Amino acid sequence: MTGPIHLGIVAGEKSGDILGAGLMRALRDLYPAAHFSGVGGPEMERLGCDSLAPMERLSVMGLVEPLGRLPELLRIKRRLERFFLKTRPAAFIGIDSPDFNLRLSGSLHKRGIRTIHYVSPSVWAWRKGRIHGIARSIDLMLTLFPFETDIYREHGVRVQCVGHPLADEIGLEDGGERARRELSLDPAAPVIALMPGSRKSEIRRMAPEFMAAASAAQDKFPDLRFLVPCSGAENRRLLEEIIAQGGFAGAEFRLLDRSHQAIAAADFVVLASGTASLEAMLLRRPMVACYKLAPLSYALASRIVKVDHMAIPNLLAGERLVPEYVQNDVNRQNLLREIERFMENRAPCEELLKKFEQQHLFLRRNASAQAANAIHDMLTGHAHAS
Repeated sequence: MTGPIHLGIVAGEKSGDILGAGLMRALRDLYPAAHFSGVGGPEMERLGCDSLAPMERLSVMGLVEPLGRLPELLRIKRRLERFFLKTRPAAFIGIDSPDFNLRLSGSLHKRGIRTIHYVSPSVWAWRKGRIHGIARSIDLMLTLFPFETDIYREHGVRVQCVGHPLADEIGLEDGGERARRELSLDPAAPVIALMPGSRKSEIRRMAPEFMAAASAAQDKFPDLRFLVPCSGAENRRLLEEIIAQGGFAGAEFRLLDRSHQAIAAADFVVLASGTASLEAMLLRRPMVACYKLAPLSYALASRIVKVDHMAIPNLLAGERLVPEYVQNDVNRQNLLREIERFMENRAPCEELLKKFEQQHLFLRRNASAQAANAIHDMLTGHAHAS
């Protein structure tokens, strides 16, 4: 495949930027002259994606919060729609950010542009009626997890589970000793990673509780060490501000750039439920997962979300492997209790780690290459994805 090809691509947040970069590399193996344009973050832009809007302007979490940004989001959507209808890419690929990308896909699909969505929205958990609109908006759905495909097949949507790139990238060996050496950490010291999220709204809601629990834990266990990975200068400034204003006497929080390194070096992780819980599972670290929305968003979501679990390890296993706290239960008392429980028995649960490893192997599917091949098959009219 040596001819030029133009592909539209839009990612709306950091995790999508990473997925998009992996997909771009894999597509370039098939289409060396491929040109990408749309919206991407630093990883995608580094690979040559022409970004027509700042990616961070698409990153909105919750049911109510997007309303305040609606005029701006609509302006960006119209701009992208005009651009893609003028340039007519061979396909448009929306990566996650479903409320934005699926609407854009629907507009383009009606005008004859083939559309792919990478990362299934949680239609299996809430707003199941969305599946009908999705079926009208896309030609191919690429899912990360096997349990997500059934609902699409039931509604005649071409779908393929490609696995998760993190499962391919993270090795099966334990990298804890190496990570501690790189960070000059005492090999015997108990280390906890605190990960209150990558969005500013998550950080504002959860970081104060995480830090307060950690501070109280350090009063009881003085040799505890805390690592706080943060993505980007703005998130680092926000965390520094929360730490400075919180008066967390005696606690030392070491801010790092890389979540992978922080989790690998840690014995235990307190995290915002999402990709971080998957990363901790793949690195085989026990964790507590937290999920907290704005109050009005949660009031609406709690009426319509119908799932037993929120954390990815629990969803994959179909059972409660790791503790979860939701909304008001994300508080310093509950988190301190989980840290104390870990400190009282630091020996990892072998059964838990074995289940983490099984899920890791299950998700190792060479995701980026699988996704690129599925897109190629769709573009060339090859067999239906499965």
